[in-house]
Parts: sequence; C-alpha cells; structure tokens
Amino acid sequence: MFSKILIANRGEIAVRIIRACKEMGIATVAVFSEADRDALHVSLADESICIGPARVQDSYLNMAAILSAAVSTNAQAIHPGYGLLSENARFAELCEKCNITFIGPSARLISLLGDKDQAKRTMREAGVPVVPGCDLVPDAETARREAERIGFPLLVKARSGGGGRGIRLVTKLEDVEAAFLASSAEAQSAFGDGACYMERFLRPVKHIEMQVLCDKMGHVVCLGERDCSIQRKNQKLLEESPSPFVTAEMRAKMMEAAAAVAKAVQYENVGTIEFLVDQERNFYFMEMNTRLQVEHPVTELVTGIDLVKWQIRTAAGLPLPFRQEDIVFNGCSIECRINAEDPSNQFAPSCGRISLLHIPDGPWVRFDTALYQDYLVPPYYDSLLGKLIVCAQTREEAIRKMRAALCELVIEGVAHTADLHLDILETPEFRAGTYTTDFMEKRGS
Repeated sequence: MFSKILIANRGEIAVRIIRACKEMGIATVAVFSEADRDALHVSLADESICIGPARVQDSYLNMAAILSAAVSTNAQAIHPGYGLLSENARFAELCEKCNITFIGPSARLISLLGDKDQAKRTMREAGVPVVPGCDLVPDAETARREAERIGFPLLVKARSGGGGRGIRLVTKLEDVEAAFLASSAEAQSAFGDGACYMERFLRPVKHIEMQVLCDKMGHVVCLGERDCSIQRKNQKLLEESPSPFVTAEMRAKMMEAAAAVAKAVQYENVGTIEFLVDQERNFYFMEMNTRLQVEHPVTELVTGIDLVKWQIRTAAGLPLPFRQEDIVFNGCSIECRINAEDPSNQFAPSCGRISLLHIPDGPWVRFDTALYQDYLVPPYYDSLLGKLIVCAQTREEAIRKMRAALCELVIEGVAHTADLHLDILETPEFRAGTYTTDFMEKRGS
C-alpha cells in the first residue's frame, strides 16, 4: 500500500480524497494555485505545494509542475480526482515514466476509451448495443452522405473530450456541413482533436450509467446504476440510484453489458459505462468514463462501498475481496449538485465571500464540499460548491429527506441552485420518475 499520495485536484473532490487517505493511514500532498492558497484541501493535507497562477492551464493542468511536486515530496501515487487530468492519457503515461502510480486505469485504456469512435467499435465487437451511426467522418461531403443514411435528427460528436463540447444537433440535411465544421473546430480548440463522428439523436431518452470496479486480477464487479437524466446543456444536475425507470430484468441485462464492456478491454480501477435508454427500455452504449464520477456518492450510499478507497487499493494491486454475488443494494439515494450559479439570471456564474454557512446534518445526510465560512469562492474554476446527498429506505422517503436537507442548507454570499432543486423535486415528472434528458429544456432552462 502507498504511504503518500499527491492529489492533483481541488475543491470538494480533493477534500474527499484526503479524507479517505486519512482513514487509510496514508499521508497526503495537496497542490494548489495562487488563487486557492486559502482553500480547504490545502490546510487538510499533510503537505501542500503551490504549482502556479490561477489559470488552470498554468496550475492544475500543468503536468510538469504536478509531477515535480510528486517527486520532490516522495509521493508514490497521484490521485487525479475527476475532470482536469483525470482522463488524460499523456499524464498517466508520464506518471508511469516517473515511477509514480496513476490512481486510475492505464494510459492505454484511457486512450482506447477516450476515443469515442474506437470505443463504440470495441463495444460492438463485445456484443454491447450502440446508438446507430457511423465511424469517423473525414470531411463535410462524407458527413452529408452519412447523414442521409443515418437519418434525422442526428448528432455530430467529437471523438475526444466531454462536457457537452464538440456536439451539434442537426435536424435537416442542409445544416450538416455547418454543424460538422463547427463541431470539429470546437473540438480542435478544446481538446486538440477535431475528429468527429455522427449518431442518431434519440429522444426522449434516459441517461443511465453503470458503475464498475475492477482489480488487476481480472475481477469485475458492477455496483448498479445511477439515473443522470436531469441535465442542463449536457451537464448533470441531479442523480439518483436506483433509477425509478429501470426494472429488475433491465437492470440485470445492463449490469451484464457493463461487465462485458469492462472484461472486453481488461479494465482496471473504477469506471462508468454510460447508456442511453429509450422509452421502450432499449439501452445503447454511449461512452465510458475512465475516472471517478462526480455522482459516485449515491452508489456508495446504496452499496456501502467506499469507491475512493477501492480506487486506491486496486491501484496498489490489492484484489477485490468481494464478487458480484456479494453486492447488496439497500435503499434509495439522491444527489443534488449545488452550483454557484444564478438560475434567475440565465444561470450566470457567481463568486464571492461566504458570509454565512450552515450544512444540514442527520442520519444518511451528506454534504461533500470544500466550503467554510468566510471562504472566498474564486471565479476561475468549476461552479460546483458541493454535493448534497441523502439516502433512505424508499424513494419517497429519500425525496422528503432531500427536501428537508435543501431547506436546511444555508449558503450566503453567492447565488446558488438549492432552490432550483427544490422546484425539481416537486415536479410531477420527477415524482413519477418519468423525467428524461430534455426535462430542463422543457422547463425553459
């Protein structure tokens, strides 16, 4: 087992990883930008090193600075959290060259599954259903020809990256060329890779993801699903497990497909297979995320398995002591992402000093955050302030518990989305569990 780990991230996920390491008796090194000098993860870690100015390109994406910090502090491993460098194959490769363990899958796996076109071909070969579409499109003329074959509506999608960038919806043939060129240009700018493919646009759909945990000995365990269908501009807002839409029979089939994906590529560490599910409950592989998900706590609460600790253990080469038949799902869990955004002003980002903070408490209520009173929320980074998570025996109880927790949560000094979540919980679509990925769009958000 590692004796010291560097956390190459910030905010609530850095705090979450430090907490897991403390419980495991592992020393931690925090890295921080000049804007994060007073951040909570900096004071909680055993050691901390400034790696650059506020801009992420100069600090949290500065591979040389992060690796230098790991070498100088004798850290044996680097945990990348989510976002930033967590799915960067080059960074994973550099860690290996520096004899530092990257806590995640290998650079080979990150490259394979980060290439969404190649990933889909791999899934087809493994017998996993994929959304009808085409492979990489070399030019606009080919895009027009393939679009006629696929049919409308369709999506032009970037091979690399994520976060909704490099994606264009096309409803008619005459718009294909412009959409293809725009997606390619955006992807080239954001990810350094302008390659795009196309697939049929399915709607209305559910966005259901399956969590897998795999060790280096080839053991694969699927920890069930999360319903991530409430999104705004392809960014998740609320997640729950289990999904109210997924039947027991469907769950078994999706878990089997998720395990088949992991085994097909000889996956290691934690990963998430994302599926689109139509109204007839047909499911299609969308992509695989080779990292810890923001919404991992809902899975932890219904399974009792600490995913961060098992990330660390499997990266260290320890075998999973449990098998699929040992996994028991208990209760229902809901997570609300509390973002520093103003829903009343077109979700404009908000920053400022936290003048008053009260965090809800009680049985099976959890708030993953890096906030503290008088903390200055900087304007340079992701808007996530924290994740409010609850768990209860039934979904109705979980909804009531979440409503109570949201009402108790007090964050003054910045605009945030807690009231928006209260509104979502009261809608008939959410109550019935029938909401789909266009839920927020229908609400005009």
